This record gives sequence, C-alpha cells and structure tokens, in this order.
Amino acid sequence: MIKTHRPKLELLSNELIQKIIDEAYIILENQGVFIENKEALALFREAGMRVDTSSQRVQITAQLVEDSLSSTPPSLKMYDRDGETEYLLGGDEVHFDPGSGAVTLLDSETQQERKAITDDLIRFTHLTDCLEHLHFQSTGIVSTDVSEIISDSYRLYIGLLFSKKPIVTGTFRVEGFEPMRRMLVAVRGSERNLAEKPLAIFDACPSPPLKWSNLTAQSLIDSARAGIPSELISMGMTGATSPITITGTLVQHVAENLSGLVICQLAKKGAPVIFGGCPVSFDMRTGTTPIGAIETMMIDSAHTQIGKHFNLPTHAYMGMSDAKINDAQGGFETGIGVIMAALSGVNVISGAGILDFVRCQSLEKLVVDNEICGMAYRLIDGIAQRDEPIALNLFKDFSAETQFLSMPHTRKWYREEHTFPKLIDRDPYDTWVSKGRKSITARAKEEVKNLLQKNAPPLPDKETQKALREIMMSDARTNDTPSLPDISFP
Repeated sequence: MIKTHRPKLELLSNELIQKIIDEAYIILENQGVFIENKEALALFREAGMRVDTSSQRVQITAQLVEDSLSSTPPSLKMYDRDGETEYLLGGDEVHFDPGSGAVTLLDSETQQERKAITDDLIRFTHLTDCLEHLHFQSTGIVSTDVSEIISDSYRLYIGLLFSKKPIVTGTFRVEGFEPMRRMLVAVRGSERNLAEKPLAIFDACPSPPLKWSNLTAQSLIDSARAGIPSELISMGMTGATSPITITGTLVQHVAENLSGLVICQLAKKGAPVIFGGCPVSFDMRTGTTPIGAIETMMIDSAHTQIGKHFNLPTHAYMGMSDAKINDAQGGFETGIGVIMAALSGVNVISGAGILDFVRCQSLEKLVVDNEICGMAYRLIDGIAQRDEPIALNLFKDFSAETQFLSMPHTRKWYREEHTFPKLIDRDPYDTWVSKGRKSITARAKEEVKNLLQKNAPPLPDKETQKALREIMMSDARTNDTPSLPDISFP
C-alpha cells in the first residue's frame, strides 16, 4: 500500500534559512552577546573566546558554535513520573502542554480575571493530567497564597504531587534551582535516574536583544550539569526588542538561542537542549505583544524550521489567544496556532488554556484546547490507504439503492478514520435547544467539573509525598516562610 503522506508547513526556503544563520553567526562573532553570569564568562574564556569583562560582552566564533551543535543531542526522551511512559522530542513528533506562568486565572463563575491560590493550582494540575491530548503539564499558574520568592519551587511541588505527566517549568531566582532539582531527584530516586529519564524541562529566556542574565545563564549551566533539558526561549518583539522584519527577528532569535546552546555545551558536553522561543509581533498601536497575531505564528513556525535545520528538538509558544474571555477570537486564534504548530512539527507546543497575552489561564479553555489538539493530531496522521483496492470492490454490485451505512467496511473503518470530540456541537438545532442552548464555554465548564470529580488525582506514594514536602518546607523556611497552605489529599 502507498505510505501515508504527512502534511507539513514550511515558510522558509533553504536559501533563506542559510542566509539567516550566516548573519546570526556573524553577529555572534563580531558583536557578540552580553552575559551577566561570572561562571558562564569563565567558561567562554576557558574556551578561548574574546571576553570583555568590563562590558560582559562575549564574542563567539562560528567554530565554537559548530562544535557545540555537534555535541548537542538531535533528540531526547521525556518520561512520566513513574518512568514508564516515554515521549520522543525530535523529528516531527508533536507534544502539547499548557502555557507556563500565568499570573491570573479566568474565574469560571464571574468570567473575570483574578489571582490564583493553591486550590486553583491543584485543580489546574489535576485537570491537565486528565486531558489525553496534552502530553505534558506545566507550572502554569502563579499561586498568590505563598511567598513570591518560593513560588517556582511551590508550583513544581504541586505539579509533582497531582500529575504524572512530564513537566515544563523554570526558575526565576538562582537559588530556586537546587530545591527544584532535589524534588525531581526525590521522585526519580537518584541523580543518575533523573538524567537517564528526564521528568522536567527548564525554560531559560535570554533578555532581548542578545543578553543572558545572571539567572538564566545559571539555569542553563545548572540544568546541563544535572541532565535536565534546557528549553531556549528567545522573546524578541518586532520593532521593539528585535528588528521590525520577521527575517530580522529570526536572525536575532537564532543568535540568542545558539549562544544559549553554547553555554549548555560548555557546562557539560552532550547536554540536552531544545531550540524554542516566544517571539511576538509587537503592536505599536497598543503597546501590546499579540501572541495570537498571524505574524507571531509565522515567526514561530519559521524558527522551528531553522531548529530542524540544525537537527535539534524544537519548541514554540503557540495555540494561545489575546482574547480576554473564551469567545470567537479565543477560538480562532488558538485553532490557527495549534494547526500551524502541528503542521510545522514543533516538538513541544506550549500554550493550551492561555488568554490575554500569556497573562491568564482558563480551565474551560484548557479542555476546549485539548479537543483542538486532538484535531491537530488527526490532521498530521494524514490520509491513509486502508484497503487494496481502495474502493473498487465497494462498487462491484452498484445500483441506485446502494448505500454504505450497513456495510462491514463502514463498521471496520469508521472509528479509525474519524475523531469524536466531546465538546464540539454537532447536534441538530432542535437537539441543541433541548439540551439548554449551551455555548461551548458552558459545556466546557461542565466538563471541567466532570473530569475532576470522576478522576482521582494520581498522587505519588506516601514516601515520595513526604520527601517532596520536606524539601518544599526546607525551601520555605530558608526564605522566611514558616508555613505553607494546607493541602487535602484524597
């Protein structure tokens, strides 16, 4: 039979990709990047790079970049909390996760944004674990009932308790990495096991243009040495913190990500690195950063194509919306982003549930987005030839009365060919009316409640719970937080 053709989206010619890369190499070698981290500066100096200590500028040769690319794994595997289910990151494999770090939650009752607390974070984590098309979870909501200084480790703590899925996370303070690493080791049982079966991805964001802060450079170094994959998140804003053109922003994006990749390889050769980002098309009329803009999605698709050219695992923030509620804008921006990301073959796609310029997470949007992701998976599965011949035998005794509903062929292939989302309305009008004229947001609200009631959270064993609690409490006390919110375990 004829092999299935996987549909793909590619926005750049090979010639243009090479031109972008060539210019990025020239910038790295001539202008260089600013690095505020002393350990990273020392690593560059030991590698023979030109380091201006007073300005903290490092000029990186093309040879060092090439050497670093050659030692970076072309793919990696993530594992769930039990170390049993594996997820390949590489090639055109696609995995979705919620967007990280929302500072508000869209309240399902008032439809207004509000600050989140621990109970919200638990519901979000538990819900993500229930959604089949979201392969990863994330530390997606900032909980305001704990001190801000420990919020990163606290979000990871909740994530490891209430979900089995691999987690996309990161730290906003240098001292925050160690307790987070210790939690991951506590789950895996040893540092070696954690390196062999990674459970978490750590995002690290350069400061555009062309700067790695003390925090983010240290995150790259610490993650590399712990065997934790670093996800490079260049965040250029066209015309503001990166050139106004898409290609100009891509040049900067490549330069920033490659410099981060070099830091990882200097810290530990062979360290896993994901070529990713969250660039945006800056709106000069409003001063906002629209993640739902088609130009933003084009930049994401293009930098993914460049990451694949380097033979690296890829990431992008896509499938998000700038809408403030779950309305038509929220749906079409998310749908376009999810489909473009899947067709581009982005390995890690962050953004499910996100509204309002990455500020707000919505549980209702999360379950709707899960269904959009399911449609995307069906799309990239492509069109398969199921039989040989394809259909000739079905028309053998063709007549005016021929129909296909009762054919064994229909029963055999119906569920293979078609998807059956729960929330999408496909009822006749009268049936929809009889069910209460519910919008998809109303149906999603019911589905959130149903999923959380029907599925018990997959808590780790008591010993692991205790170990995680002790690490979290130690971090809290070290940072003048004598107590944590009470958590009720089923």
